Amino acid sequence: MAFTSADIRNTLKDFFGFDAFKGEQEEVIHSLLEGKDCFVLMPTGGGKSLCYQLPALMLDGVAVVISPLIALMKNQVDAIRGFVSGNESIAHFLNSSLNKAQIDEVKADLLSAKTKILYVAPESLTKAENVALLRQVKVSFYAVDEAHCISEWGHDFRPEYRRIRPIVDEIGKAPIIALTATATPKVQSDILKNLGIPDALVFKSSFNRPNLYYEVKDKVDAEKDIIRYIRLHPGTSGIIYCLSRRKVEEMAQFLQINGIRALPYHAGLDAKTRAENQDRFLMEDVDVIVATIAFGMGIDKPDIRFVIHYDIPKSVEGYYQETGRAGRDGLQGECITYYSYKDIQKLEKFMKGKPLAEQDITRQLLDEVVSYAESGQCRRKLLLGYFGEDYLKDNCGMCDNCLHPRTIFDGRAEMKLVIRLVLSLKEHFKIEHLAAILAGSETALVKSYNHDKNKYFAAGATHTEKFWAAVMHQGLIAHLLEKEIETYGLIYVTDLGRMFLDDPWPLNMVEDREFSGTGGGDDDEEEAAVSLAALRGGGGDEQLLALLKDLRKDMAHKLGLQPWILFQDPALDDMSIIYPITIEELKNCQGVGEGKAKKFGKPFVELIAKYVEENEISRPSDYVVKTPAGSNRKSKIISQIDRRISFDEVASAMDLSMEELYEEIESIVSSGTKLNLNYYINQEIEPDVTEELMDYFRNEASSDSLEEAISALGNDYTEDEIRLVRLKFLCEVAS
Repeated sequence: MAFTSADIRNTLKDFFGFDAFKGEQEEVIHSLLEGKDCFVLMPTGGGKSLCYQLPALMLDGVAVVISPLIALMKNQVDAIRGFVSGNESIAHFLNSSLNKAQIDEVKADLLSAKTKILYVAPESLTKAENVALLRQVKVSFYAVDEAHCISEWGHDFRPEYRRIRPIVDEIGKAPIIALTATATPKVQSDILKNLGIPDALVFKSSFNRPNLYYEVKDKVDAEKDIIRYIRLHPGTSGIIYCLSRRKVEEMAQFLQINGIRALPYHAGLDAKTRAENQDRFLMEDVDVIVATIAFGMGIDKPDIRFVIHYDIPKSVEGYYQETGRAGRDGLQGECITYYSYKDIQKLEKFMKGKPLAEQDITRQLLDEVVSYAESGQCRRKLLLGYFGEDYLKDNCGMCDNCLHPRTIFDGRAEMKLVIRLVLSLKEHFKIEHLAAILAGSETALVKSYNHDKNKYFAAGATHTEKFWAAVMHQGLIAHLLEKEIETYGLIYVTDLGRMFLDDPWPLNMVEDREFSGTGGGDDDEEEAAVSLAALRGGGGDEQLLALLKDLRKDMAHKLGLQPWILFQDPALDDMSIIYPITIEELKNCQGVGEGKAKKFGKPFVELIAKYVEENEISRPSDYVVKTPAGSNRKSKIISQIDRRISFDEVASAMDLSMEELYEEIESIVSSGTKLNLNYYINQEIEPDVTEELMDYFRNEASSDSLEEAISALGNDYTEDEIRLVRLKFLCEVAS
């Protein structure tokens, strides 16, 4: 039966209540009704589900929708039943959440041809009894939702998705429509190949979401910054993503004790609790969901105003998918990500023990995330370029890099040098290796290929490896270079790149940003640091700030300490905004724990109290951030350290890695709790080494940054030595 445009539009109006389609929806539906295979790449909020729901209602038989989103199938089914009042049989789902009676009901409706849409999880699809059931019914078409799950290069690879095509062949062939919101060209190719639909009609919508604002912030006192951000946007809906279940629980509790209506969502919760928390978010009983990536795919809530990544995502695709849940109603959404390279290192450690091919893929995806986070280029241009789409504007006006642009320079000479190096090599290499050659770094890989003898070795030694990596990333966006995805990111020169080498044209490039991730940093980073001053659009009371800096300088001189040891600049910025007049209020300032407040705070709050009185200042009350009482884990760690238990034994007893234990101890110390670590340090580190490192933190360090210390001292001391003595210094001197 041939369907006309009028038939399709009447169905749209009658069942869904819409007068017009969005984007390419109508073309997709026409093609599917004509029995053609389709591949639909449509960003979140573009209306992918309508592309298969509407034709399912029009065609004979049942449309089988394969989706990994068990928690959301009921919502989808309820929505369809809502469109078709009084017909409960028109849509069903088949997954592990159903009991025997419910499964029997689904089977009966399928066999009596009452059901038009059946949602099924890929695991359920492969069960022999379900294959046998579906062979007895007429399948109108198969819809593979979240199709990026097919590809190992996708951000959410599911091995069971690889089995879909053989099962389809076993049940009975019918048209296939694959749908996803995010897919790089490589992932697109994987989807078409694995589903056996190489000739499918491809429908691609633009990835650009012009209503979304993108920002990457230094991960400094991120929890307090998040509280302040949400308080500046009261009553709005938002999602906060964390990588671990533990952090999700901690963040949700932290928000709750600060008066924010928030709930956790992760795979460790039972299905009933997850569903209830999700429903309460959708029904606006709570404002904020704190979640792992288990939450979000298919969420139909148009008015999410912000998406915050407390932890950096594992891939740019994942980042785009998750940020895409903001502003689906077309109004502005804010996408804020907290970044520290320490988080990347943590993710890299998790790769150990996995197959080498998987490690290579994961590492390349992480490299792309680092490039995005640290880049000074327009974030919209970077995102669209990642998905193979060009963004022609120089300034989008809706990202941190465009609103606060970095230094621009003509990169012709640098790009020519990169291209000459790549062309001089017999084999292709990754960005990191090429950057090491230009910077003159004698890495093991550089030496193994004798590239330290290459004529371009150290040709760019006036710049760092990071600088050269940034140049190459910008060369990729300009299409002068290309990356061989199949071979894990090896770089080659494009035809356009060869033309550029012969006749170079002006090439505006931007310097990358530097991130501290620990609260330290140079003047540029203090400008970008997450503090109340930044939230308020600049510094606070400049006159008070000057007085506070003078006081800090005088006190530091008397105590024989560097000024930062008392309070770092972001803390003084916050004091100039909050006007804390008690030690308890002082602890709400960035980087001020209880110990530091009690040790150094009295003269500061006295100065502020006097200033407030003399100038008749009305103090704000909405920036008080409460911190939760010490967690059970932290209490146990403190107790065992008080008993002088070896760190190895503490970690083993609490099922923590040494890295996780160090992080817990650092968190305890940064909150102001003093620990006596000498029993362990004396056992592990020579006394003269301890004294040398203490001298460094006391006299040379410009901040308490661990990364800065490792960079300055890493050739002479181990990371564990630096880390332990830093903790000792913070406990005994700086808190």
